[in-house]
Amino acid sequence: MEIFYDIKETMIMPECAATIGVFDGVHAGHRQVIKQMMDEAQQYGYKSMVITFDKLPQQLFVPGFQVQLITTLDEKIQLLGELGIDYLVVLPFDMQIAQLTAREFMAQILHERLNVKALCIGYDNQFGRGRMETFDDYVEYGKALGMRVFKAIEVQFKGFDVPVSSSLIRHLITEEGRVFEASQMLKHYYKLTGRVVAGEHIGTGLGYPTANVVPDNAEKLIPADGVYAVWASIEGGESMQAMMNIGKRPTFDGKQRTLEVHIFDYEGDLYGKQIAISFAHLVRSERYFSSTDELKRQIKKDEVFIRETFEKIAKLTQK
Repeated sequence: MEIFYDIKETMIMPECAATIGVFDGVHAGHRQVIKQMMDEAQQYGYKSMVITFDKLPQQLFVPGFQVQLITTLDEKIQLLGELGIDYLVVLPFDMQIAQLTAREFMAQILHERLNVKALCIGYDNQFGRGRMETFDDYVEYGKALGMRVFKAIEVQFKGFDVPVSSSLIRHLITEEGRVFEASQMLKHYYKLTGRVVAGEHIGTGLGYPTANVVPDNAEKLIPADGVYAVWASIEGGESMQAMMNIGKRPTFDGKQRTLEVHIFDYEGDLYGKQIAISFAHLVRSERYFSSTDELKRQIKKDEVFIRETFEKIAKLTQK
């Protein structure tokens, strides 16, 4: 995959089929759009191209907008590269881009600079200043430019009455902690990376020493408070089974939200090291316990449940 961060008027590009969007998460719906675009490219002998942006539009227009990303730009680039596309164009979402109407964007960017001959639009995607135009408008603009514009089909997930979308996945992760359903929609596990810092050693006193993790990127969303089955990778090493608690530790009258991970069967100093956490399943919500003994018994139950969960996952992946 060749990546372009800057497009110039002097660029000479082969004929391309393309799609455009933010693609936060690179979820099943995005993958359907990209697949249809790649099918079109293969049918007509075009190169395949994904066009995305370096930031969310809201970051430019909404004062104080709180960014909650499923994937950072680097993660998004990696996931898109795994899909086998020929070109990735990462446009800076600035006022110059934002002020272009859909017609101007299609003519000046897609047609003149990127040589797009076919454009696949997500079922609910709109672009251009004000997002005022409809899919039918895009089709008409495309005809004038010699560009075929077609719409991708929506992707439904069993048990939900709305199509897969980045906003739905964000809600599942941050509001309900349903990381398992989110991972099925994403086609990959939700992942957080961070640095291990000194904590209060509460876990050690309970017989479950934990690493206190501070996320590397403040814009990455944090799952809802609760106990999770996760995989942990230290400094890019192998993934190890672990359990993670996110919350304020109400049993100990905690005031600050923390992310603490206990890696099963691991002994070693983690302070200062980078750790990557992949979320597999929500075990339970965080709650208050009347005594540390009651909490210890529950943590032991959580451990047994999580180990059994990983055994089931291993059997499923072996099939």
